[in-house]
Amino acid sequence: MNYLNNTDLSTVKVLNKSEFPSKSKAKDKVINSVEELIKGLDLKDNAVVSFHHHLRNGDSVLNTIMKEIQSKGIKGITLVASSLFPVHAEIIPLLKDGTIENIVTSYISGDLAKAISYGELKGKIIMQTHGGRARSILDEDIVIDVAFIASPSSDKFGNISGVNGHNSCGTLGYAIADSIKAKTVISVTDALVEYPNYPADITEDYVDQVLVIDSIGRKEGIVSGTTRVTKDPIGLKIAKDTLKVMEATGLLKDGLSFQSGAGGISLAVTDYLRDYMIENNIKGSFASGGITGYLTGMLEEGLFSSLFDVQCFDLEAIESLKRNPNHIRMSGSQYGNPRVSSVVDNLDIVILGATEIDVDFNVNVTSGADGVLMGGSGGHADTAAGSKVSIIVSKLFSSRIPLIKDRVDVITTPGTTVDVLVTERGICVNPLRTDLIESFKKANLNIIDIKDLKEYAENIMGKAKPIEKTGRIIGLSEYRDGSIIDYIYEVKK
Repeated sequence: MNYLNNTDLSTVKVLNKSEFPSKSKAKDKVINSVEELIKGLDLKDNAVVSFHHHLRNGDSVLNTIMKEIQSKGIKGITLVASSLFPVHAEIIPLLKDGTIENIVTSYISGDLAKAISYGELKGKIIMQTHGGRARSILDEDIVIDVAFIASPSSDKFGNISGVNGHNSCGTLGYAIADSIKAKTVISVTDALVEYPNYPADITEDYVDQVLVIDSIGRKEGIVSGTTRVTKDPIGLKIAKDTLKVMEATGLLKDGLSFQSGAGGISLAVTDYLRDYMIENNIKGSFASGGITGYLTGMLEEGLFSSLFDVQCFDLEAIESLKRNPNHIRMSGSQYGNPRVSSVVDNLDIVILGATEIDVDFNVNVTSGADGVLMGGSGGHADTAAGSKVSIIVSKLFSSRIPLIKDRVDVITTPGTTVDVLVTERGICVNPLRTDLIESFKKANLNIIDIKDLKEYAENIMGKAKPIEKTGRIIGLSEYRDGSIIDYIYEVKK
């Protein structure tokens, strides 16, 4: 209540002694039954519920909660999940019976992705970036009714830590926006610990209830996909050429900031960068993103002053987060929200992959060669936009299909933010980056026009066959600022 503006204070009611408040008492928030929790939430049709993915392919919270919602006969749910993995195939029946009508996510793979691609979702799928997801929640473009936060550990008042508990997964960066803005926040844990649970990623003042269940999943599922340096000679050649590109930018010097993915070629680039920094006595400022043991090793060696971590990609990263104060947690918003100052805007170089790229440098990491959903932006578009130089590393052919197309199937990252493509057959530079073209020529790098490289590849393998689509729009590719950059179409079976 505001008493400051033109208020006659003599009219303000003053409490008498009998009306003074008594001591407040801490309220235990624990509930031990999923059924009782969902019943008590009184969810209605068309509710919006959210989940995060820090347990990746080891998560079981989403399946457990959504099947309980299904049992209550609730329909038309909008599922806002930061990412979805093969383990979430269990919810496919919920698409068919209308329990789930719409999905908003930043990444999706496995049988659930296939089911959606073939039209089994009655509503739409919206593919966001990680930074765009945080922006949309904090700006209330998406209003979440209930956020279910898989919690490796929680105390009875809702202090959640990602590094404690037998299913510790590291930082909980993607759940922060949900905890701030959701109407109701539920901590879902299999490790109820003594108060206070610290260090807390999410604190008790943002948590309404604590659900204790037998298991939130398996932390071993965090290490899903390729998280090892490639041993393939072609991949290693691409990585070596990428280091040459990075050197030619002039950015490999003290204060370097860097991000790379967890794919085999990207990790090889990181490995070569480590050797280069040691040899040239370079100390970087920070590395960021999803963190692997390769980056935590560089932190321990003093090659970077700090790491900004939004999710841990392997168990080594979790252990580093526990013990090293220079291994810093960050939220999805701090990572890539375009509305605020974010870490991606301070990146010098980012190394990214591609399913396909077109002659305008647009990149697709959302769908495969068959048009089926098999990924998503994650931080791809965020880092490409924010970094000084974004570099795509990829083989020119995958399963005998050329990488470069006239037009990608789904635009994930617009070509205006993509600077360089490195393949085993040459390096392509976006014509918008005349500064890089000049620098690379001086460094005698093997520069080739992307259209010429496309023609070379097609002369060897031929053009890829067109993907058969039904013409029905099943989703949208959303850019980090909320604008729509492409449609996603249903694929013919």
